[in-house]
Amino acid sequence: MSRPVQKDPWLLPNTPEHLTHTETSPDLPPPKPLERPNETVETMRARLVYQSRKRGTLESDLLLSTFAKEYLDKMEEHELKEYDKLLDEPDWDIYYWSTGKREAPARWANSTILDKLKSHAKNEGKVVRRMPPL
Repeated sequence: MSRPVQKDPWLLPNTPEHLTHTETSPDLPPPKPLERPNETVETMRARLVYQSRKRGTLESDLLLSTFAKEYLDKMEEHELKEYDKLLDEPDWDIYYWSTGKREAPARWANSTILDKLKSHAKNEGKVVRRMPPL
């Protein structure tokens, strides 16, 4: 008597099944960012480092924390604000846009930050990446 094949409940990223189960509806409006009128650039940088590390998925944590370590200190204030808006998007959307598995929506079509993140995700230098220290 053969055992029935059980389906893995934890789908691996980049598989067609995972892509299907993590798709955000195109009808969903973009997230509304929180207002932070008195936030200094230094405070914003520190918050973005934290938000890049503590996403909820290991894949996003690793991708965004290494990106933040490499680029955040070099970003101008307008780039920091753009990155802040990007971090308001759902984790899997950011991951799949940056890895080229899904097309980013029109609101991100001309984003220099997303372009840098895509380049970072390609890792053409084949750098071994680990979570940066706190």
